[in-house]
Amino acid sequence: MAGMGVVLLAAGAAQARVTRIVIDETRPLPAADSGGIAFEQVAGRAFGELDPASPANRIVNDIQLVREADGKVRYVATFVLTKPVDLARASGLLWHEVPNRGLRRPNVVAERANGDIDLTSAWQGDNAGATAVRATMGVAEPHWLQLPIARNPDGSPVTGEVFGRIVNRGGPGSQPLIVQTNPVPYKPASLDTRRARLVSRVAESTRGEVIGETEIPPGDWAWARCDAANPFPGRPDPTHVCLKNGFDAAKLYQVVYTSADAYALGIGFAAWRDVGTFFKTARVDDAGTPNPVAGAVTHSIGRGVSQSGNFLRGWLHLGFNRDEAGRQVHDGLWPIIAGRRIALNFRWAQPDGVLELYQAGSEGPQWWLPHPDALRRVPAAGLLDRCSETRTCPKIVEHFGSAEVWALKLTPEWIGTDARTDLPLPPNVRRYYIASTNHGGGAGGFDTSVPGAALPTTGPNCPGNNYGTGLLPANPVPHTETVNALRVHFRNWVMKGIAPPPSQWPRLGDGTLAPAHKTALGFPTLPQLRPTVPEQDFILPVLDYDWGSGFHAADGSGVAGKAPPPIRDVLAMYAPKVDEDGNELGGVPVVLLDAPLGTYLGWNITAGGARPFHQGQICNYVGGMIPFARTAAERQANGDPRRSLEERYRNHDGYVEAVRRATERAMAAGFLLREDAERLVRQAGESRVLR
Repeated sequence: MAGMGVVLLAAGAAQARVTRIVIDETRPLPAADSGGIAFEQVAGRAFGELDPASPANRIVNDIQLVREADGKVRYVATFVLTKPVDLARASGLLWHEVPNRGLRRPNVVAERANGDIDLTSAWQGDNAGATAVRATMGVAEPHWLQLPIARNPDGSPVTGEVFGRIVNRGGPGSQPLIVQTNPVPYKPASLDTRRARLVSRVAESTRGEVIGETEIPPGDWAWARCDAANPFPGRPDPTHVCLKNGFDAAKLYQVVYTSADAYALGIGFAAWRDVGTFFKTARVDDAGTPNPVAGAVTHSIGRGVSQSGNFLRGWLHLGFNRDEAGRQVHDGLWPIIAGRRIALNFRWAQPDGVLELYQAGSEGPQWWLPHPDALRRVPAAGLLDRCSETRTCPKIVEHFGSAEVWALKLTPEWIGTDARTDLPLPPNVRRYYIASTNHGGGAGGFDTSVPGAALPTTGPNCPGNNYGTGLLPANPVPHTETVNALRVHFRNWVMKGIAPPPSQWPRLGDGTLAPAHKTALGFPTLPQLRPTVPEQDFILPVLDYDWGSGFHAADGSGVAGKAPPPIRDVLAMYAPKVDEDGNELGGVPVVLLDAPLGTYLGWNITAGGARPFHQGQICNYVGGMIPFARTAAERQANGDPRRSLEERYRNHDGYVEAVRRATERAMAAGFLLREDAERLVRQAGESRVLR
């Protein structure tokens, strides 16, 4: 029987199509940092091979245009395994992490203490500049995928129009084209500026309305690097734009050009699938190199945060939880703070994007079960359609904060594009909303004045392409304790069949979800804010783009033929209602929110200063905080309608008691572990709140 198991494992390796692995580095982790279990990290590269004719791969965009002479498609993916040195100490659970912009998610000590194995493997292959694949892989190196570029059947380049943007960058020197923080992956096929179009813009509204656009003549700019020592036209460089009269930091610049770098980015879905399958099921690779965790994995959960959580939703929707052999890959998926599908499997995709203007990712169904989308003229579909057909759907936990609602266009997942009704959840999905929180949560804490431990007093950076800074101090309400509890529930659900707590999120049906503006939400007028905020157009809405006839919106696949895409419609957006303090309703219990020290916002306002283009608009996806006054006299002097700390809690002991009661509520509901509750009560007691 043992011999039969070895045969099956070896067959699994052949089917997974990771043909070879190379170990580049092995590094020990101190047992003291792993719950007393000796762990090590193993870094390397996986060499993969895809069959374009396989039903599991046919959906990869342009896969027929990247075949090698033998008809196969090949890639190289980096990986890092974190595993017990003694596999007898392994729990049987593998967490398969999706890197976020190449970065590996830090291991969780509690998971190592359980004996869990952690695997991170690459998926993102838009390799330009900082995203180039390295010759070897180290434990601390970023993860990028090496994949082919499409060519026409006659061998000629595949070309198309793409765009890049320069924002909040001024001065006489040249500027790079950036998506979020990485280079635009597509270089111009020609450095002749007559074959491109560069414009400047004075402003853009949240609805995509363009204000003050001016075209810059081809003779007044160059594809080049320039500075004081190398003035216009500078030294030719396809990654930078040099402007004859310099850049105005108050304007945005957009260039549309032809590229021949048609990466088959959808291979990233198949590569992540096959690397996960190899380490879960294989004994050896095709050359006999052992799988470092062979036989130690019985269950697996795929996990991704933000961009990488969006990857998981797109990965599942396109059917990649079924491998080439027809088997289910992962038993669970945990897309964290991720309310859309990654914009990956189409020609000229920019997966580093964060849903700024003209960035894809909200097309097609964002909901789990089939639902009509007549507003965007897309047939009824759901994210679980393909895995339901092949019976490979995993258990799913998703959780969000307020920033995903306000800047990452979340609520159509809950109520569809027509916003008429709450959409149902299937039994294999749990949804949890962490109200009034920043993207990923804040740092926590109770102190308002202690040096080194005080709550934030300065505005955070607004994520995005050189976006700006928030006007309000950062929101401290954490996700940490909630996530700690959800981790325990998810492990038990996958490994023992014990169901997590019921889903909890704001809904139309219970009156906690409303149109996203001040009046409908009941948001108070606070002296620290302009009296009209949040206005009708403050939230970042879902924009219905026309990407061209070759783009298939339901799957987010095909060819994006229009750069930038025209906007056909602006969808109505909804958000959670708030209480008299401006804190949101409808979420899971969170201690700092149930014993508040102020108004916690899932949004912030972009300040001016050195990066003024988005001034006054929403500060992309960060939150803010407006502390309560200490005394009634102080709040009355400031015209603040919210009760002061003294009016709420009377004194320090009263506040600590409020925290204790909040921990009891959260524990009773299943969203707080006892050790975390005891720590929070202790920290509140040690704080200087109302001392």
